[in-house]
Amino acid sequence: MSPERVRQLIVQGESLDIEFKSESQRALCDKEIVEAVVCLANRASAQSGWLLIGVEDNGQPTGARPRQGSTIDPLRLQALIANRTRPSLSVQVHVVPLQPEGVEVVAIEVPPVRAPVGTTDGVYLRRAIGGQGQPECIPMHFHDMQSLQATRGLLDYSAVVIDGATWDDLDPLEFERLRRFVRESQGQGDTALLQLSNEELAKALGAVEANHAVSRIRVLALLLFGKESSLRRLLPTHEVAFQALRGERVEVNEFFRSPLLRVVEEVLQRFRARYREEEVMVGLLRVGVPDYSERAFREAVANAPIHRDYTRLGAVHIQWHDDRIEISNPSGFPEGVHLDNILVTPPRPRNPLLADAFKRAGLVERTGRGIDILFIEQLRNGRPAPSYERSTPTDVVLVLPGGQANLAFVGLVVEENQAGRPLRLDELLLLNTLWQERSLTAAQAARLLQKSDADARAVMERLVEAGLVEGRGERRARTYHLSAATYRRLGMPSAYVRQRGFEPLQQEQMVLQYVQKYGRISRAEVAELCHLSPPQAYRLLQRLAKSGKLIQRGRKKGTWYELSA
Repeated sequence: MSPERVRQLIVQGESLDIEFKSESQRALCDKEIVEAVVCLANRASAQSGWLLIGVEDNGQPTGARPRQGSTIDPLRLQALIANRTRPSLSVQVHVVPLQPEGVEVVAIEVPPVRAPVGTTDGVYLRRAIGGQGQPECIPMHFHDMQSLQATRGLLDYSAVVIDGATWDDLDPLEFERLRRFVRESQGQGDTALLQLSNEELAKALGAVEANHAVSRIRVLALLLFGKESSLRRLLPTHEVAFQALRGERVEVNEFFRSPLLRVVEEVLQRFRARYREEEVMVGLLRVGVPDYSERAFREAVANAPIHRDYTRLGAVHIQWHDDRIEISNPSGFPEGVHLDNILVTPPRPRNPLLADAFKRAGLVERTGRGIDILFIEQLRNGRPAPSYERSTPTDVVLVLPGGQANLAFVGLVVEENQAGRPLRLDELLLLNTLWQERSLTAAQAARLLQKSDADARAVMERLVEAGLVEGRGERRARTYHLSAATYRRLGMPSAYVRQRGFEPLQQEQMVLQYVQKYGRISRAEVAELCHLSPPQAYRLLQRLAKSGKLIQRGRKKGTWYELSA
C-alpha cells in the first residue's frame, strides 16, 4: 500500500466505500474499530471498502495512535478484527507513513461479503446515506440482511414463504389473467400452463410449497395472484405508480397495489391512450414511427418488478414527461452489474422465480436479454439510446428519451433491412452515435459497446465494408465517420464535406499559412487547426520537416516548428 494510493483515497472523500476515523483527540477503542469494519463490510457494493484511521472528516491526515507500545502491528489488528466478527472477516491492514505531515495512517481494506457480518457482541451495522445526505453507520435490521443477500444473489425474495398467508389470499381471476397472457403472447408463453388447474399452475411456477395439497404460500403467489387486500396486509412494500407530468403540472397520479399482471395491463392501457406515431415513406413502404415503442415500454415495465427489492418501502415509479419516460426502481443494481457492463453482463434478476414466471407468461424476453430490446427499439425508431446514468447505489433509473425522431435514420434502418442487411444492436449504437458525435475512435467505440477494442474495431470495419462508414488513419490513430453515401441517404450531403475535412495537401497549406502569420506552430495547434488527433498532427509536421518546408526546434513537450530559411 503506497502513500500515493492513500492520498488518492483521501482526495475522494468519505463515501459509502470510504470512511475516515480521527485519533487526534483520543485513541479509538477496539470495539469502535470492529464496528466500523462491520459497517463497511455490510455495504451493498461488490468493491472493497476502506477504513482510514488517522484522517479527519475534512481529509486532513493527523495520524493514527500507537496500539502496541510505541508501534502499530498490522497483523495483530487483522487478528483482532477476525476474532471479533461473525462470520470471521479477513481484512488487510496497512500502516502507511505520509510525508511531509510526518504521520502514519492505518488503511484497512474491507472485502465485500456474501452474507451479513456482525460483531461477536451481536451488533450489525451497515453503511448508508443518512438524513443529512452524508454516509454513516446505521443499524442493520433483518430486512436489510435479506436485501443484502438478494443483492449478492444468495436469496430469491420472491421464493420466501409468507407466514400467515393462505390459499384464500389468492384471487382465482388472476389465474385466468395469466392464462390469457399466455394465449395472447404469440407463442412466447408456456402453453403447457393452460391445461393446469389453479393449484397445479401455482405449483408449476413455484409460487407455493406443496406435496399433494398446498401447505405454504410464497411471495411470488401474492405478487401474481394475491387479492389486493391481502397484498396490502402481507406485502406492503409492493406498489407501482403511474404519473403523467406536463411541465410542473401533474395530469395523472395513480398508485397500484394490485397483482402484477393486473398492474401491467393497467399501465399498458394508459400507455396506449397516449400512444402517437408519425409516418415516413421509405420507397413505396409507409413506416410508422411511434413516440415510444410499446414493445420496449412493456419490457421496461415488466423488468422493474423483476429487479426491485421487495424488502424496501417505495414504489416503482413510471413517469411520463413531455420529452421522456422515466422508470425508477427502489433498489440498486445487483452485484456485478454496473453502468460500464450493463449491455454485456449475463442476466442477473434479483427475483429469479418471478423472472421465470414472467417469461412463461410471455411478458418478457425469454432469453433474459430484455435490455437489448430496449436499445434496439429506441435506436431503430430514430431516438437516442436509453440511459441509466441517473441510477444511484439505492435506485435504478431508466430514461427512454422521446422528442423529435430522426426520420432519415429510420429510413436508413428500414432500407438496410429491406436489402437483407438488418442492423444489429452494436451497429445501431455506433451509427446513431456517429450521427450525433460525427466521429469515433476504436477506443471510444469500445467504451460505447462495452467490449474490447478488437471487438469494437471489428464492428466498425464491418460497417466500413458495408459502405456505411469510412475510416481515416492507421492503427490506434484511426478514426471513423459516416460515409458520403450515408450522409446523402440521411439528407445531409454537405455534412460529409465538413466532417471529412481537408485533404493532406490542403492541411499542409493551412499549416504553412499559420506559420507564415504567427512565426511558429506546435503539434497541439496543428491538431486543433486541422481537426486531427495528436499522432496525425505529429506525422503531418514530420512530413513538412522532411520536405524541408519546416524546421523542428526544441525537445519533447517544448517542440515547435518554424519556416525554413
